[in-house]
Amino acid sequence: MRLWDEEPGHPKLENDARDYEVVGYVLEGSADLEIEGQTIRLEAGDSWVVPKGARHTYHIKQHFKAVEATHPPAQVHARDE
Repeated sequence: MRLWDEEPGHPKLENDARDYEVVGYVLEGSADLEIEGQTIRLEAGDSWVVPKGARHTYHIKQHFKAVEATHPPAQVHARDE
């Protein structure tokens, strides 16, 4: 698991596909999640899933605080950044 705590204008992640699944929950703020050609607005109280292999990127709109977990766990596969 990790805690996101980022401001708008933070460099977005490249439109990339990962070899693991991501689930998250927004604590405060907002961001747009672009996934496989669809844009989803994430706001406080929302949760999301990015399936393994799905091309995606995030755009932070307001101070964004969220928790995120990966499957399989990041620590097990040296993805603890």
